[in-house]
Amino acid sequence: MSDNNFMGMQDTFISHLVELRDRLVKACAGIAIVCAGLFAWPGPSAVYDFLAQPMVAALPAGAKMIATGVISPFLVPMKVTLLLAFLLALPWVLYQAWAFIAPGLYAHEKRLVAPLVISSSVLFAAGVAFCYFFVFGRVFKFIAEFAPSSITVAPDIENYLDFVMSMCLAFGLTFEVPIVVIVLVRTGILTVEKLKAIRSYVIVGAFIIAAVVTPPDVVSQLALAVPMWMLFELGLFVAPIFVKATQAPPEE
Repeated sequence: MSDNNFMGMQDTFISHLVELRDRLVKACAGIAIVCAGLFAWPGPSAVYDFLAQPMVAALPAGAKMIATGVISPFLVPMKVTLLLAFLLALPWVLYQAWAFIAPGLYAHEKRLVAPLVISSSVLFAAGVAFCYFFVFGRVFKFIAEFAPSSITVAPDIENYLDFVMSMCLAFGLTFEVPIVVIVLVRTGILTVEKLKAIRSYVIVGAFIIAAVVTPPDVVSQLALAVPMWMLFELGLFVAPIFVKATQAPPEE
C-alpha cells in the first residue's frame, strides 16, 4: 500500500470520527433542549405526578405514595424528566444516526433502513403508551382490590419508578415483534412459511415471556401476551410486502 493511499484512508477515518462526534453532539443537544423545556414547563414534579397518576387513582381515598429515601423526592422526578426528554427527543436522535449512515448506503438499502428506523420508533412509543393508558390502570386496580384490609397500600416512589420503567420497556420491546419478523425474513434467516410453521411455539413463548416479565396476575399477562401474538401475525403479513419493496434492482 502506498503512502498516498494510507494517508487517504487515514483522512477518511478521521473525517468519519469527526462526523460521528458532530452527530452525537447534536443528538445530546436535542435531548438537553427538550429536557430544559420540560424543566421549565410543566416541571419535574408535574411530570412525575403524570407518571404516578394510574397508581394514585388505584389507591384508597386520601392515600398517597411515600418516599423512604432522603433525596428521593428530588432525585426520582429528575430521573423521570430525563427519561421523558430522551423519549420525546428520540426522533431527533434517530435522525442523527440516519444522517450518519445514509451516505454509505445504496438506494435499495436506504429503502430498507429508513422505514425500519421510523416504524421501530413508532412501535416502541405505541408499546409504552399502551402500557401506560391501558395496562397500568387495570393492574394497579387489581392489586389494590386483592390487598387484605389489614394492609395499608402506600408504594415507595423509587420502587414504583423501577416497576414502571421495567413494564414500559417490556411493552415497548414487545411491540417491536413485527420488526424482528421483517428483519428475519429480509435477511433470509427464516422464511414466512417457516415462521408460520412454528406459530404454536411462538404463542406459547409469548405467554411464557409475559409470565416472567409482568406481575403474577392474569390481566397484565394477557395484556402482554396477546398483543405479542397479534404483532407476530402482523409481521408475517407485512414481511413479504416489505421484502419486495426493498429488493435490490436487477443487474443489467
